[in-house]
Amino acid sequence: MESYPEELLYHPEHDWARVEGDEATLGITWHAQDALGEVVHYEPPEIGASIVKDEGYGELESVKAVSDVIAPLSGEVLEVNLRVTEEPELVNDDPHGEGWLVRIRLSDPSEAETLLDAAAYRASLASA
Repeated sequence: MESYPEELLYHPEHDWARVEGDEATLGITWHAQDALGEVVHYEPPEIGASIVKDEGYGELESVKAVSDVIAPLSGEVLEVNLRVTEEPELVNDDPHGEGWLVRIRLSDPSEAETLLDAAAYRASLASA
C-alpha cells in the first residue's frame, strides 16, 4: 500500500533518507519501486565508497528496466543491505523498511535541509 513515512526526508528523484546524527540510511520510495515493477537485482556500491548527492550510487534492475539509484545525500558507504542483494524483492515489499539500500556517514549534514518532508514529496507526486 502506498505510504511515505513522516520521519523520512525525500529527494525529488524518488529516494529517501533517514538521518540519525551524522549517519543516514538510504533507499527508494514506494513510488519508485511501483514505477520500476518487480525488482530482480540490486548492484550496490562498495563499502567505503563515496557517494555524491544527486548522482547515481548503485543500480536496481527490474523486469522493466535497469535504473540508477540517486543519492539524496553525500557521504561514505558504511553498510550495504546484503539481504537486498540476495532478496531484491524486499525493495518492493518494504521499500521504507527492510528494503533499505545503504547506510552512509554524511560528509555534509546540511544537505538534508534541501530534501522534502513527506507532505512536500506527496504534493510533488500529485503535481507531476
